[in-house]
Amino acid sequence: MGDTQDWTAAPSAAERARSVLAAAWSCAVTADGAREEYVGAHSVSDEGEVRLTVPDDSALIGAVLGAPRQEPSAVLEFADVAPVPVRNRVRARLWLSGRFEPADGSLLFRPSRILLRQSEGAVVVDLDEFTAARPDPLAHAESGLLTHLADAHPDAVERLTRLVRPESLHAATRVAPLAVDRHGLTLRIERTRAHGDVRLPFHAPADGVAELTERMHVLLAQASAAGCPRALQRQRADGDG
Repeated sequence: MGDTQDWTAAPSAAERARSVLAAAWSCAVTADGAREEYVGAHSVSDEGEVRLTVPDDSALIGAVLGAPRQEPSAVLEFADVAPVPVRNRVRARLWLSGRFEPADGSLLFRPSRILLRQSEGAVVVDLDEFTAARPDPLAHAESGLLTHLADAHPDAVERLTRLVRPESLHAATRVAPLAVDRHGLTLRIERTRAHGDVRLPFHAPADGVAELTERMHVLLAQASAAGCPRALQRQRADGDG
């Protein structure tokens, strides 16, 4: 899994957790021994509290109303799935442990423990840092940005591989954009039986799509000034043969 490209500026665990939470469209809830999945049913406050709207006949309603002090223990699970089809598309999973309480016709979930699992491992996110953190400014736009890059500009993706160390491209069969945040772009390098990720950092954070466009133009200019990776040159030669 691990490639050798350096990872420089990147979101903190708390920022990454808030970004996963902000961009997620669905969640799974486990409470009182029951597990239910909801799509498009939750919203998130600035403090990271989750408001969930569920059907009146949901087992979760019964768990809330029937629990002592109407505060059952529960776990919410969110999956961060890469918008571009790649091997192992789940980029991260986020678990929030805490309690529900009825609130204005919905259920308000207050997290007391946060666990974030990414490819490099799992980490418990500090609750105060989670509350104070904000989602990445590109979190909501990321899906459209990456699919547009992959579908409409495959030539640009190939050009960006010129910024990747040759050893990271060894035996590569495909390179695709995996993730983007204010600090950089991540490429997924797939091989026949394995894959790895390489991060291309921006020269400065991008706090919006307009700034991201400028950062990408800088990366592409740097790539144009670099030579074509020998690994890809060999692949093209083998394919032409």
